[in-house]
This record gives sequence, structure tokens and C-alpha cells, in this order.
Amino acid sequence: MVTIAACQRLQRSWFAAVSSATGGRMFTTHGSEWVWLPARRELILLFPLEISPAGIRPALAEATRLGAHRVGVWLGGGVNGSPLTGLGFSPGWQPWWMAASVEDPAGYDDAAATLTTEVPDYRGPLLQELRVVRSQPRQAWHAEARVDGSIAGAGYSFYPSGVSGLKGLGGIFNMEVLPDYQRRGLGTALLSRLSSAAAASGAENLALNATPQGFELYSRRGFELIGRGQTYWLEL
Repeated sequence: MVTIAACQRLQRSWFAAVSSATGGRMFTTHGSEWVWLPARRELILLFPLEISPAGIRPALAEATRLGAHRVGVWLGGGVNGSPLTGLGFSPGWQPWWMAASVEDPAGYDDAAATLTTEVPDYRGPLLQELRVVRSQPRQAWHAEARVDGSIAGAGYSFYPSGVSGLKGLGGIFNMEVLPDYQRRGLGTALLSRLSSAAAASGAENLALNATPQGFELYSRRGFELIGRGQTYWLEL
């Protein structure tokens, strides 16, 4: 059974991989663990069990030094985030943690999606983050879907090796189909292609964090809701 704690470890591993691939780093302040994502100029606090102002204030100073555009906090659903508002943070979107056996989403038609390590259309953060599939070719995969030569949707799957508590668990990340191309089966094709890539490397289950909009697709493709989290954000 996939737990929320495993989903959080998986999300942390994904952030760590993206950070490493794009020149970022991870560090701690008074027991608070942070990841610097330079492509998006974001500094993120990862799943603290409680909010420690002593751990947050020095990180805010570091965010300014790094030139961050915003600082985020990802929390478990049961953690009291109210102290963050006193530090200037505002509640953000709510991750909906979902999980499925890898066989379920991998079983659909994936002909409309292609695995790729190069996307000429990408610029800025999207181009920088694509480095993760080249730096970790056996653990990270990117898929795209095109319509009439134009990119219509894309996403990542990730199956980290050697991470405690994540044996058999991979993830789907940053999957999106542009509004003009939705409800054409492209989301299903991307999900199936990415799931198959993770399955081929040994993943038995998959987890993801869905928006309420993505919940509809994922729930039809075998994913079940197992819990909700919280995010808080501070614009700099």
C-alpha cells in the first residue's frame, strides 16, 4: 500500500534530482530541509513536521542572496501551517496525493506520446529542467505529445533507486496538456507512455500529486486518492 509518507519521500527525491540537474542544492537550517530550484528561482521547504521560525528566517535570508523569486513550503495535511502567515506566507494550491498499480495507467494506448530528451520548443525553466532526463537516464523520463507538429502536452516519470522507503514506487510529475488540445486522449497517452517507462525499470506502483482538474483524468486511469497536502508561498 502506498502511503502519504512515501509520496512525500518521492516528491523530495524528485525535487533533489531536478535541483542537482539544474545546478541547485539542498541544505538544512535548524532541522528544516530546503531545496533550491534555480531554473524557477524557487526555494522550497520540504515537509517539516512542525513550523520552526528559527529554521525559516535564515533560509529567507539565503533566498534573497540566491535571487529567489519566491519561497514555498510543502506540508502534510495534518501539520499546522498557520505560523507561516505571520512570516508573510499565503496558502497556495493543495496537492492531492494519488496512487495506482503501474499496470493500470500503463495499459492504455500510448501511440500519441513519445519519449524524448530534446524538445526544441522549450525555453527557460522548461529547457533547463529537461536536463534531469539526461543526467539520470535510468531513473527519469520525459514524454511529449504533438498535434500537427506543435507540442500539445508533456510530462515526466521518475523511479529513483536506492531511496529508503521507495522500493517499487515511481512517480508522475509536471504532466500537462495545453487547453486547446485537451479531451483528445493525449493525457492518457502521456500517462501510459510514462508509466510504461517506469515499469520497465522496475516500478510496481506510481504516485502523483494532482490538481483538482487533473483528478478527473487520473481517477479514470486507475489512480485513487490517498490524502491531501498543503502548500504556502511567499513572493519576494
